Amino acid sequence: MKYEIVLEQQAEKELRNLPVLVLNRIDKRLLAISEDPRSRQALKLKGKEGDGWRVKVGDYRILYVIDDARKQVIVYRIKHRREVYR
Repeated sequence: MKYEIVLEQQAEKELRNLPVLVLNRIDKRLLAISEDPRSRQALKLKGKEGDGWRVKVGDYRILYVIDDARKQVIVYRIKHRREVYR
C-alpha cells in the first residue's frame, strides 16, 4: 500500500531553495519512498534521530520518519550532506 508523503514546514522551505535539477531528482525519490519507505536505499538513523530514516540523492539527503498507523512518511529535512545533520 502506498504511503502519503507529508512535508514539514522546514522541509518545504528547503525544497523550494533547491536547484531545478536537484529538485527533479528529489521529486522522483520521494515518489519511490511513497511506494516503499524501507527500501534498500533507506538507512535507519542512529543517535538522537534514532526513529528516522535517511535516503541519499546525490549530495543531498532526505530525512524522514514513518508513521505506519496513518500510512504516512513525514519528511523533516532535505539538505546537502554537509549541512543536514547539524
